[in-house]
Amino acid sequence: MTMTRANDDALALAQRLIACPSVTPATGAVFDAMEAMLKPMGFTVDRFVVGEAPDGPVENLLAWRTTGKGPHFAFAGHLDVVPPGPGWTSDPFTPEIRGDLLYGRGAVDMKGSIAAFVAAIGDLPDDLPGTISLIITGDEEGPAVYGTLALMDRMAAREMRPDLCLVGEPTSSARLGDVVKIGRRGSVNMWISVRGVQGHVAYPHLADNPISKLVRILSAVEAEVLDDGTDWFQPSNIEITDLEVGNAAHNVIPGLATARISIRFNDRHSGASLIERIRAIAATEGGTVEAKISGEPFLTEPGALSTLVSDAIRDVTGIDTELSTTGGTSDARFLSRLCPVVEFGLTNATMHKLDEAVAVQDLHDLQRIYALILERALRGETLFAASQNDIKRAITAVARMRDADAGDAVGIGHSLKPVADFGPDRAPP
Repeated sequence: MTMTRANDDALALAQRLIACPSVTPATGAVFDAMEAMLKPMGFTVDRFVVGEAPDGPVENLLAWRTTGKGPHFAFAGHLDVVPPGPGWTSDPFTPEIRGDLLYGRGAVDMKGSIAAFVAAIGDLPDDLPGTISLIITGDEEGPAVYGTLALMDRMAAREMRPDLCLVGEPTSSARLGDVVKIGRRGSVNMWISVRGVQGHVAYPHLADNPISKLVRILSAVEAEVLDDGTDWFQPSNIEITDLEVGNAAHNVIPGLATARISIRFNDRHSGASLIERIRAIAATEGGTVEAKISGEPFLTEPGALSTLVSDAIRDVTGIDTELSTTGGTSDARFLSRLCPVVEFGLTNATMHKLDEAVAVQDLHDLQRIYALILERALRGETLFAASQNDIKRAITAVARMRDADAGDAVGIGHSLKPVADFGPDRAPP
């Protein structure tokens, strides 16, 4: 296989991507630019368009390069951006450096991270065996129906399954590397409807006001305490996000009242269980519930992968990383079905804002961090660390059983699962 290194560093590659307008759903030029970066580096690139209106069509890109038998490390991200809106100091799709910052829509969310990862590949030694793949969608900021899920279907058809995955979302807060996401809460939206009987306000006995019933339902929903949080997740919360009657007349009792609620929930719940819980409350007043689950919660327990990422951050920046599950959802909620996944990228202070910008030095540092992560993962250091952690867990389990006079060691073997965790054909070195 003939490979060349990236011709540009993270800054230059980020500028090339930002210069391609790609308001969600992204298609065309920005994927052309991405393909042009990867092919000279020996990647096979599979671009495809999938889906129908209203949530499609969506363009996606799956790229991979194998240089011998070894671990499979995947990077996931999105090339689509939110609309820039009016009021920018400069053209949002004309990348501009002012002072120490690169301005442009997508600078941090997340064309900058994608550029840093591609540049990092070019920094790798030539003797690294294994597979590197990029899972890049054009629809993460929109409905996300035909984005990463469609890419996962494409991977399944090719029998591709990574051992580890890094999502380049802008997780950093005050400075690059201070926060890595190891999980996210789930999200479900529900629409509660209560039907009544329309009538004149002067003749309430001839009508049935649905608003009163809806208020009682929402009061009961508000009184629900879902949980007190877990070791890694904050408490689940229910928020009322919309109320609608649509009654323009002051002297009419309406015939229908609706409300929308949003629940962000930790791994003590599932979307389905919460829907049934709210339906039971609504039913007491004759209400009905329609729902859409945006994602289930996931958690990659602190261990080999988070240590790999945290160590690389410390080696480049000198700071200690906080492992977190706060914030909204991301496509990591889908990818967690395939393998251990964490999220780490640039600072998020300006994402989705006017004059979105990234520090030029952060781009260079992120390139170095990603290169360290890639090199150590492909050399098998993560798998070795995983096996060591499993051994420690097994020793701890034996000690607890001995102390409790359990007598029988049945079940200890369930702690020893590096092969299951890191791919069907991969044993730790």
